[in-house]
Amino acid sequence: MPLGCVPGVAAAVALVLCAYGVEHAAENDTGSAARATPAHQAPRPAVVPRSAWIGDAARDQPPPRYDDEVVAVFVHHTDSPNGYDCADAPAIIRSLYEGQTDGRDWDDLGYNFVVDRCGTVYEGRAGGTDQPVTGAHTQGFNHRTTGIAALGTFTEGTEVPPRMLHAIAAVAAWKLGTSGTDPLADVRLVSSNGGSRYAAGSAATFPAIAGHSDGYMTDCPGAALKARLPQIRAEAARLQGRATGDTVPDATQTAVRNDDTRNEEQEP
Repeated sequence: MPLGCVPGVAAAVALVLCAYGVEHAAENDTGSAARATPAHQAPRPAVVPRSAWIGDAARDQPPPRYDDEVVAVFVHHTDSPNGYDCADAPAIIRSLYEGQTDGRDWDDLGYNFVVDRCGTVYEGRAGGTDQPVTGAHTQGFNHRTTGIAALGTFTEGTEVPPRMLHAIAAVAAWKLGTSGTDPLADVRLVSSNGGSRYAAGSAATFPAIAGHSDGYMTDCPGAALKARLPQIRAEAARLQGRATGDTVPDATQTAVRNDDTRNEEQEP
């Protein structure tokens, strides 16, 4: 019977029940959304947009590609000079972009983020910093990962600036937090390219924050920076608000994606 035809008190009761039902449904939806949110997330650090460095060097390129989430981070260095003024970082990143797109005919900068010696974080590859953009930084393992490049060369004996280390950890904590990944845990990735350290289609286990050389035959990110990865992992876990006992060292998260990634990554 239509509600308008229900007489007197019955109509009032029906309206109350209807309103309760809508409110209760809304509460359930809110609760579901809250339960779906990862428990350990870190705040988004300040990120300087591409427009600050790309200028008129931008070239036509295909649309960005995306994965469903980010479960691992690969740390790189750009193999460029260290003694730069941080005000010159945008020009240096633009030069890296031109070298990869013009010199190698790549479609974009390979790294998702670039961090300078002063701890400033720059957006690298196009597609949106909040999105799980498929990069071109670690051959075979670009899917469901983020590539963070330290601007400079960090071979053995080179000092890695503390602000740079903190910024790398902040980006890693933020991106891994979106999938609930513990920076101190391990993840299992499947190689998409036989040019990596692993045959295409084979699974490999990495730290959630790994060095480029863990997945590819290269000296990147340099011995000095690679030696600081444990510090970066610990800082990222702290930024996610994790207690020491939160980590299960032998737990793995599986990321399976076997299709090829175009313009795989900067060669050593």
